[in-house]
Amino acid sequence: MKFARSQPSTAAGPGRRPKSRDIRPLLRLAPFLRRYPGRVSLALGALMVAARTTLAVPVAVRRLIDHGFSSADSYTVNQYFLTMLALVALLAIASGTRFYFVSWLSERVVADVRHRVFCHLLELSPFFYEQTRTGEVVSRLTADATQIKTTFGFAASVALRNIVMMAGAVVMMVLTSARLSGFTLLAIPLIIIPIILFGRRVRKLSRLAQDTLAGSAATAQETLSSISIVQAFGQEQRVSERFGGETETAFRAARRRSKARALLTSSIIFLSLGSIVAILWLGAQDVLAGTITAGTLGQFVLYAAIAASAVGELSQVWGEIQLAAGAAERLSEILDNEPEIKSPPNPVALPVRRASSIAFENVSFRYPSRRDQEALRSLSFSIAAGETIAIVGPSGAGKSTIFNLLLRSYDVDDGRIMIDGIDIALADPKAVRRRFAVVPQESVMFSASIYDNISFGRPEASEEEVLAAARAAHVTEFAAGLTEGFLTQVGERGITLSGGQRQRIALARAILRDAPVLLLDEATSSLDAESERAVQEAVERLKSGRTTLVVAHRLATVRNAHRIVVMEKGQLVAEGSHEELLRRGGLYARLAKLQFSEAS
Repeated sequence: MKFARSQPSTAAGPGRRPKSRDIRPLLRLAPFLRRYPGRVSLALGALMVAARTTLAVPVAVRRLIDHGFSSADSYTVNQYFLTMLALVALLAIASGTRFYFVSWLSERVVADVRHRVFCHLLELSPFFYEQTRTGEVVSRLTADATQIKTTFGFAASVALRNIVMMAGAVVMMVLTSARLSGFTLLAIPLIIIPIILFGRRVRKLSRLAQDTLAGSAATAQETLSSISIVQAFGQEQRVSERFGGETETAFRAARRRSKARALLTSSIIFLSLGSIVAILWLGAQDVLAGTITAGTLGQFVLYAAIAASAVGELSQVWGEIQLAAGAAERLSEILDNEPEIKSPPNPVALPVRRASSIAFENVSFRYPSRRDQEALRSLSFSIAAGETIAIVGPSGAGKSTIFNLLLRSYDVDDGRIMIDGIDIALADPKAVRRRFAVVPQESVMFSASIYDNISFGRPEASEEEVLAAARAAHVTEFAAGLTEGFLTQVGERGITLSGGQRQRIALARAILRDAPVLLLDEATSSLDAESERAVQEAVERLKSGRTTLVVAHRLATVRNAHRIVVMEKGQLVAEGSHEELLRRGGLYARLAKLQFSEAS
């Protein structure tokens, strides 16, 4: 069996939009530039000073040729050269100033863009991440943002400078010799047309290269995040071949892009410099005929050289600008994905309670990625404030879906969910989520210290509160034995900790959060018998005075719940106490008989 090589995604999840073939996506960066009008003005001012200084040099050269040498006046010659030296000094200062402010703007804008995209990613619903590989999103957030920074720091600066220089040189060429300028203008279409045609090709290939690179990055992240499984099954060679194939695809796309850019560059250089040679020949004929002076021809040639040089440099940086346009387009695709869950214009405030009541009223729901399968069907049940409810049933019954809907990871299709008498669809999602403390079955750890992972539940908590939560969840028992104690780094996804240790930290995080509703998803499933008993005691203390929902597969952990809700195929099939459900028979009784007989 071989890995199927998936094609790189060309859009970030749902909400795709067609790819453009111009640089308009770069206009999306304009609002970020408008935040810094002072520095933009300084950069543009320095650019104009540098351009005007450069364009003044040919005039000095003409006067030197026509008047300085002919008069044989050394003083006049010296004055012209001193003037030119002053112009060079001014040009150097203006160019350095422009470089600094443009570089500052590029770094600042890209930092703002990266932060804006990341904040937007935090708002997107789980459905987006069901459709998009995390590695590809990270590639866009890093590689594409870096491409934009490179372009703004160099290519955009060079392009802007050369556009100004080209425009100024063309104007001065016309003022110097209208006849020679007419011939020069005839050559411009020969230069512009290849830029347009090759530019579109480069743009398309740049986008393809970026997409394939993002695909290989996603594969690398996915593999390395599961390296223990890869090694355990001895699949290093197989995933290496897969990554190698995707890397080779990315290389081929980059090679085609480079070839197109090389053809563009060579064509523009030949056409622009060839045009100068032709114009110089025509000017030489005019000098021989006495219609213009040698100084005028020299001035014109210098302006033509400036214009041609500007066009040549534009052709070289055009590819970079196309790359940045592709990167901006890919980041724009992320920003164009609207969050599925939004706060209403006038959210209803939830009442402040120590424990909250919850009610599901005829709720039906299908996951966006599985619209053909009903996850919940006409589900109705209620939980009184301070009550402990256990939700049991076979896999796929809809237990975790209840948690997802309570946390507003998704919104219901039909019916409504009430917290303290308020429809949660009318409240701010963030306010709804603040009502809950969650202990998931697979504890999520961040690459930080034990202390930081606990305080994530309530960052503003004092050190005493964090350590109290750690003691309540029996984290102190193992943390005290570590070299750095609570400051010990847990590694990516808590790789340095055992499953039981991660579970205790997750429980401490929930204790610290001190929310009105506690959601427990097999909170003690990863613990040994001794640890489970200790943590179960902490859970019982945490549950006191709070509303608690427990999802459980092991029925022995929920026997003492006030009520047990039995789910099957998205429907509520029974509810009651442990003893009541055993007496009634049915699904719960069958599950209990199976589990308790195995335990005995």
